[in-house]
Amino acid sequence: MRKAVIIGAGPAGLTAALELLKKTEIVPLVYEADSQVGGISKTIFCRGYRMDIGGHRFFSKSKQIMNWWFKILPPAGALAKDDIEFGRLIPLFSGGPDPEEEDKVMLIRKRLSHIFYENKLYPYPLHFSLQLVRGLGLSKIIKIGAGYIYSLFSPKNPEVSLEDLFINRFGQPLYEMFFKDYTYKVWGRNCSEIDASWGRQRIKDFSIKKALINALKSNKKDIFQKKVETTLINYFLYPKYGPGQLWEEVTQHIRQKGGKVYTHHKIEKIFWEGNKIIGVEIKNSKNKRNFSLKADYFFSSMPIKELILAFKPKAPENVREIAVNLPYRDFITIGIFLEEINLPSLEDNWIYVQEKDVALGRIQFFHNWSPYLMPEKKGLWLGLEYFCSEKDKIWRFKKEEILQFAKKELTKLGLIKKKSWAKWGVIVKVKKAYPAYWGSYHKLHKIREFVDNFDNLFLIGRNGMHRYNNQDHSMLSAIEAVKNIIYNRKDKDNIWQINAESAYHEDGKFR
Repeated sequence: MRKAVIIGAGPAGLTAALELLKKTEIVPLVYEADSQVGGISKTIFCRGYRMDIGGHRFFSKSKQIMNWWFKILPPAGALAKDDIEFGRLIPLFSGGPDPEEEDKVMLIRKRLSHIFYENKLYPYPLHFSLQLVRGLGLSKIIKIGAGYIYSLFSPKNPEVSLEDLFINRFGQPLYEMFFKDYTYKVWGRNCSEIDASWGRQRIKDFSIKKALINALKSNKKDIFQKKVETTLINYFLYPKYGPGQLWEEVTQHIRQKGGKVYTHHKIEKIFWEGNKIIGVEIKNSKNKRNFSLKADYFFSSMPIKELILAFKPKAPENVREIAVNLPYRDFITIGIFLEEINLPSLEDNWIYVQEKDVALGRIQFFHNWSPYLMPEKKGLWLGLEYFCSEKDKIWRFKKEEILQFAKKELTKLGLIKKKSWAKWGVIVKVKKAYPAYWGSYHKLHKIREFVDNFDNLFLIGRNGMHRYNNQDHSMLSAIEAVKNIIYNRKDKDNIWQINAESAYHEDGKFR
């Protein structure tokens, strides 16, 4: 009986496990260091309330991924599952499971977000409107237009930095208003210090022109929207009880089919000989015991830095040095319950906080992602998001210090008039949430050359490939890796091509 060790129970690892069970005789053994499955796509549960870390829209331009999700959780308020076809318009609320009666469903949600800038709200994505003119003033609008026209005729060439890319797409004035300071907040780096490849991957063809064209089109109620830039999508799917619900269901499918999924298990050593990985050493954090395990195949979604440093015997020194210097951005989400907020009635999924005099990056409205994320209908259930580093002061704060800091920032922004409006909160910290594109990133290809020599090792997912993938890209990388085993394909180009082409484009204002 052949076995596969899968490192990490996030979207990539769990997808690889289920694909192996559906298409091969290989038994997957999934090892997750955390206490629950889902990776950054897990759902945190506290006092009956549920939190989504980072906000996860379930949307993909891949037919395979959309149908994959439908088989786990059928969409509510759409046509019956058997009638769903990729690319077909699906009217909202036209039958299908009733979310009030069915727990295991995907809700169809309307996408809505704003930018909070100079104490005013502007719809994102930005488009020319009376609200925009009133907010910015005619002089700024003229300045933005002139800057954009100038960028069309005098583009920065070549596009080396993220700053070059933003200015080429949006013009200097708009870049300085809505991109420059926020990007520094997210990454802790100036746009001029970040490689343009990040922007090409995350925003690809999105521009002012695309936003204007989209604004003139009819707002079709279609959850597929295959020809729409993802930044401009209008509707998306969302599990009734948060993103982790889907991955918990996938875990049950894996176990029912004979696979194994273990939490509290961390891979500490990876043993190799020649061009094969031969085994791993795993630590059970519950009983503090280590054990070794041999297998035929190995899938890794753990951070490349940790993967390379775990190799026994040691990986070549130049490869280790590149791995050590790969940068990451860490992330804090504060789930906070407010009795009221000093804002107009909002239906937003999230608000981007542009103001540079606060550290707060984004506000999620969990109850707008799904009303079932909070057990009662009164009050507001928010997620305050901070992008940071483990070395930053906020990361080292104790729980009560972080909550007081967040209340102070909400008060400073005028979003709450009294700190007493904030009743209670919960803190979630995520290390290495976002692979970053500086440091030794430009030498990542040398790590790839080393690991791709191992016939039975497959790097998948966001951290596994040090690529800012979304869920669907992570899943596609796992699916391609399983295909390589089935068809005995030795090179890994098909895996690394995921999210390197416009066909795999996904959202990403700023992050």
